[in-house]
Amino acid sequence: MEHTQLYIGLMSGTSLDGIDAALVDLNDNDVKLVAFEYLPFSMEIQRELQHLSAPNALITLQQYGEMDARLAQWFVQIVKTLLSKQNLPASAITAIGSHGQTVHHCPTGAFPFSLQIGDPNYIAQQTGITTVADFRRRDIAAGGQGAPLVPAFHEAVFHCESETRCIVNIGGIANVTVLPANKNEAVLGFDTGTGNVLLNQWIQRHCEDCYDANGEWASTGSINYALVEQLKQDAYFALLPPKSTGVDYFSLDWLEKQCELHHYKPEDVQASLCYLTALTICEAISRVAPETARILVCGGGVHNAYLMQLLSENASCMVQSTADFGLHPDHVEAIAFAWLAKQTLHKKTGNLQAVTGATEAVILGGIYV
Repeated sequence: MEHTQLYIGLMSGTSLDGIDAALVDLNDNDVKLVAFEYLPFSMEIQRELQHLSAPNALITLQQYGEMDARLAQWFVQIVKTLLSKQNLPASAITAIGSHGQTVHHCPTGAFPFSLQIGDPNYIAQQTGITTVADFRRRDIAAGGQGAPLVPAFHEAVFHCESETRCIVNIGGIANVTVLPANKNEAVLGFDTGTGNVLLNQWIQRHCEDCYDANGEWASTGSINYALVEQLKQDAYFALLPPKSTGVDYFSLDWLEKQCELHHYKPEDVQASLCYLTALTICEAISRVAPETARILVCGGGVHNAYLMQLLSENASCMVQSTADFGLHPDHVEAIAFAWLAKQTLHKKTGNLQAVTGATEAVILGGIYV
């Protein structure tokens, strides 16, 4: 069997937990996952990335440049591990699509920009594989938000002519893709706000765990509905799409500016943050796509049983994992960037204007041969 259409997608998301690598066969426009690899970040790397991504972080160019190079080494490591386990040479891979690690996302203002690190020059050089990266900035140059970029892929694999679906990705930031049953209606997509980021940072502060497995700690607390309503007053939640945000905005600094947290039990805050994530997702869907018949969830949040329970309780339709529709929830975004790399190499556009707000559909990313 010739693997003439094998691509690798690399995703390091806003949860800052590690790198996903998907080996994907994209022959004949089909999407078939061949293999998947996950490389968790060390706690040291996670904390350095949190510092780098923090609002108004005081960092030097030396720190920024070193982390750019350091992360590229991690990306190379996971690619080589993936190829070794599959007994494949680099020549079997058409290209790598590398999202990179977002450290700052500022799509509004006088000088909009989005920064992803993990030097693609190093990835291409050390793997010997053509690498497509820096996907977001071309969309921003065309007047868009630079995010979300995965809705075009969601449309390709999850659209259904008999029902309107919403794909909800819960990483550090949560985002929604609205797939109207009618193909003539525009696909919508936007960041709803915080996903796992506050949950992760809050438990790290109080329990020294990287994340709240299954939402077990949150489930020991009680939701403070007044606190949630106070947090919901942030202007971002009321914005209409197109809109996007990042962990440089939704952070513990943001949380502490909203309220006096010492008034609450830590586990009650965790339960309330879970509810905030679920509620803002469900309210966003009700506002822009009340006709939604089904919500498909992917991303790390799908493993938080307490969060999924809250989603189901607050949604007006069925809530399921993308696994029920052929794609494991942990694999979706890495596969998407393999797919976007193919779009770029074939000179096809990768953004959706109705999603990002760009003035035109554009070919995304730079190609490093």
